[in-house]
Amino acid sequence: MSKTKTKIEGSVEAWENRQLGADERFVAVSDIDEALVDKAAGMKLISIRLPETLIDDFKALAKVHGLGYQPLMRQILERFAESEKRRLLNKAAIQAAKEAQQAEEEAASQKTA
Repeated sequence: MSKTKTKIEGSVEAWENRQLGADERFVAVSDIDEALVDKAAGMKLISIRLPETLIDDFKALAKVHGLGYQPLMRQILERFAESEKRRLLNKAAIQAAKEAQQAEEEAASQKTA
């Protein structure tokens, strides 16, 4: 007598509703140091409290983009940080250019005085 197993399609929903990844037959204790794995990946676990509605929004957006909501949040945070760094560097460069121009103008006015 053969038992036919139904294959569960791998999807974010299957993981989140525990169709995948929750069978105790496949649980094993790992001796891998998670801190070393995180360090090698350049990752650090943090805890943050967010409104449930925001998390629901991210889950909906992630589904549209074919991602999990946490990777999507990570991508958005990375994009924001990169954009903000660029904006601040650009602002500092403009300020430095203005100061240099003012210094040149002052030096030129002192020569003519």
